[in-house]
Amino acid sequence: MSGDIVNLRQFRKRKARAEAEREAADNRVKFGRRKSEKELTESERTRDAARLDGHRLGARDGDDADDAGPGND
Repeated sequence: MSGDIVNLRQFRKRKARAEAEREAADNRVKFGRRKSEKELTESERTRDAARLDGHRLGARDGDDADDAGPGND
């Protein structure tokens, strides 16, 4: 009836560390990106926004009340 003696405090700490490491690894995969990738994404977003603004029709000052489109009665 002799079993291995286990210190529960150490066991809990070891288990918590392993869980934290697993969560950190998941987050590195999920959110980890290089600085160059972040800058590329930001430049693409800026370019796309400028392209959309260039194709915008109507008032540019945010004054949509003057539009005579459908639904604006």
